[in-house]
Amino acid sequence: MEAQRIFAIETSCDETSVALLDVQWDRRLVLPASVRLVKHAVSSQIAIHAKYGGVVPEVAARSHVPEAVSLITKALGKHPLDAFDAIAVTKGPGLATALRVGIQSAQTLAWLSGLGRKSDKPVIGVNHLEGHLASAWLLPENRRRWKFPILALLVSGGHTEVVLMRDYCDYEILGTTRDDAAGEAFDKSAKLLGLGYPGGPMISKLGASGDPKAFDLPRPMLHDASLDMSFSGLKTAIRLTADGLRLTAAHTVRPSAISRKLLADLCASIEQAIVDVLIVKTIRAAKKHPVKAIALVGGVSANKRLRDQLSDAVKKDLPGVQMLKAPLKFSTDNAAMIAAAGAWRIHHGDTHDWRGMDAEPELDLG
Repeated sequence: MEAQRIFAIETSCDETSVALLDVQWDRRLVLPASVRLVKHAVSSQIAIHAKYGGVVPEVAARSHVPEAVSLITKALGKHPLDAFDAIAVTKGPGLATALRVGIQSAQTLAWLSGLGRKSDKPVIGVNHLEGHLASAWLLPENRRRWKFPILALLVSGGHTEVVLMRDYCDYEILGTTRDDAAGEAFDKSAKLLGLGYPGGPMISKLGASGDPKAFDLPRPMLHDASLDMSFSGLKTAIRLTADGLRLTAAHTVRPSAISRKLLADLCASIEQAIVDVLIVKTIRAAKKHPVKAIALVGGVSANKRLRDQLSDAVKKDLPGVQMLKAPLKFSTDNAAMIAAAGAWRIHHGDTHDWRGMDAEPELDLG
């Protein structure tokens, strides 16, 4: 039995997070014998960035520094260097200045771990997107059904990708967005409607009581033969629709903004348009590349309409294919998923020279 205790740090955007993950691999099996999340903490900056209507990189980086020190100190306790066997840290993609806070924290721990010893503890620079793929693996129920190949729909604020996972650490991007990511489309749509930041949860909340068929919004590239997606045209249609509704409201006897009922209908229609594209592309990809499971991961994977409707589509169109959803608590950025991806990489034989490690803000998954 091969045991690993991995300490992970995540600072790619506006969440500071640390985790301690205990993994035991049975060398005879593909799946681990045991995975236990010993410690996990996340500090969000949403309240800080909400007043700006989006994340400000330098503000994010400055906010990470005290939070990283505090979370690391609390997580590792009185004997920090005895608490872990290896360090996993997000190296990209993300905001360069924010990523460097986590990387420099990991480098400091690695340097300290080597003092008075023959060697320092290994460091794994983790791709944030691979972390999202690993987030679904953290759920015991999913690990029991974890059989490759797996098709992952990775949907977040900055990325929307359909990924074929042939094995741990072996991926092929089958389709991606040519412009806005799905999460970005939600946030920009919410901003156009004056709903604030972050936009996705606000649109979902309002849309829960709306009619998703009320507005005939476009589904860009829905019938395109490729597995790529596009959401910028949808954003333009939403702006024109919202402007038309405001103009109508301004000419009523009692001038007002868009009525709550129309706003709920519009939010439901926006959400459904985005979900339709994601589901059609995912099912199409699974039919072109037969897989044993579909994994739904990333921040947008918390969307209830997407979770429910993709599960229904898989059950209907892909009999025998398992549905693996990231746990809601691990869908947004967190260090537990970085620790899980770090475990994959260590098991794969990967480590990195922490002395030369730097942020890779444009890092790709392929």
